[in-house]
Amino acid sequence: MRNQTGIRQRKGAVMAKGTATFPTRKPLSNGVKNNIYNEILLALPQAEAQIVFPKMEFVRLKVHHVLHEPGDALKSVYFCNSGMISILSVFADGKSVEVGVVGKEGFLGLPLLVGFRTAPTRAIVQLEGTAFRVDSDTLITLLPRCPELARSLQQYSQIFSLQLSQVAACNRLHEVHERLARWLLMCADRISSNDLPLTQEFLGQMLGTRRSSVTVAAGILQKAGIIANSRGDVKIVDRQKLQDTTCECYGIMQRQITDWQNGSK
Repeated sequence: MRNQTGIRQRKGAVMAKGTATFPTRKPLSNGVKNNIYNEILLALPQAEAQIVFPKMEFVRLKVHHVLHEPGDALKSVYFCNSGMISILSVFADGKSVEVGVVGKEGFLGLPLLVGFRTAPTRAIVQLEGTAFRVDSDTLITLLPRCPELARSLQQYSQIFSLQLSQVAACNRLHEVHERLARWLLMCADRISSNDLPLTQEFLGQMLGTRRSSVTVAAGILQKAGIIANSRGDVKIVDRQKLQDTTCECYGIMQRQITDWQNGSK
């Protein structure tokens, strides 16, 4: 089904009205000076929090900073507190495509849970923010003492695997403007803002498509009054219309995360 602007609206893609974001618990203090918004850390019982937090370092995530490349040793684990990290598959010709994202719902360092000490992908800060960083060896030694943390990390690894497969299907089956809508919603959810500092060149890299295709897709959304696109910035003007426009992949991935978070409370 297409609306008057020519944008296809998929059945089942409509979400609840208003600003849909992850269910967020009240922020806590780590006992030093920094509030905690990361959902995994917020869910820790007090006894485990007292073990884990002293081992963590609060760090800034600068936009476009590469946290690791394929083949790099995984020396640190990042629990994203704000902002967003992109996970990209990198090919021999230098091209890359985003296969997943990490925000305040998760952490960077999944391969460590299954015994791998090197990164299979590139991780780059897409939207600046903050994180709690812990040495990889330290985290591994903490897990036997922190069963709830270990359980949350394993559960998140399953959610992230589902995200990888959904993004792969989305990139293969859905139109560029639908994928762009899905991607913008995912960004907005993770930073709780409709103002996204993103260039079309960077969007093209994330979506694995030409910049010209992103320009056309963004033009469709802008003409429909859904986004306002200026140099280096995208503003979501009408979130409900953006949700109506995106493919069903956004709703599927959103439900997976919210179901997991609601079940972990």
